[in-house]
Amino acid sequence: MAKITAAMVKELRERTNAGMMDCKKALQECDGDMDKAVDYLRQKGLAVAAKRAGRATSEGVVQSYIHAGNKLGVMVEVNCETDFVAKTDQFVEFARNVAMHIAATNPLCIKREDAPQDVLDKEREIYRQQALESGKPEHIVDKIVEGRIEKYLKEICLLEQPYVKDPDLTIQDLLNELVAKMGENISIRRFVRYQVGEK
Repeated sequence: MAKITAAMVKELRERTNAGMMDCKKALQECDGDMDKAVDYLRQKGLAVAAKRAGRATSEGVVQSYIHAGNKLGVMVEVNCETDFVAKTDQFVEFARNVAMHIAATNPLCIKREDAPQDVLDKEREIYRQQALESGKPEHIVDKIVEGRIEKYLKEICLLEQPYVKDPDLTIQDLLNELVAKMGENISIRRFVRYQVGEK
């Protein structure tokens, strides 16, 4: 059994923002392996998020981000259960970071269930034509198309995108960590992105 030092706990806490006791327990459970402890805490956040997913979120904030030069702006609504959580620095910072991320990545929707069917059908048709034109046999074309659609969904769905400030995390991972920390159900409800000259 590896010896868990205060320095290890501090490093894990800096990497995950989890509580001291949670970090210590994660390191003990993972025999001092830092990367495994990070994954352990992420999974724990996922479990907490799943437990809270059904609870109503009627409080929250609307946060905006205006990019340098004033040619690009985003407004995002992030909801939580109580006004108390909505006013915390961590919650507001999360909303601001999400707005900044949306400005950078231009997602099409929040989750894959919201992806416009006509857009997906159009992409499917393009991928099918590309696969057929490159001489791929008909029986594997469908697999290729579905693989590309899966990749495309990860690019256009906000929750599945790698976070611009830390590509090892998705926006869903960030959300799960916040839910675990705050002890409330939290959801990204809607966003709008404006760019000068864009239709």
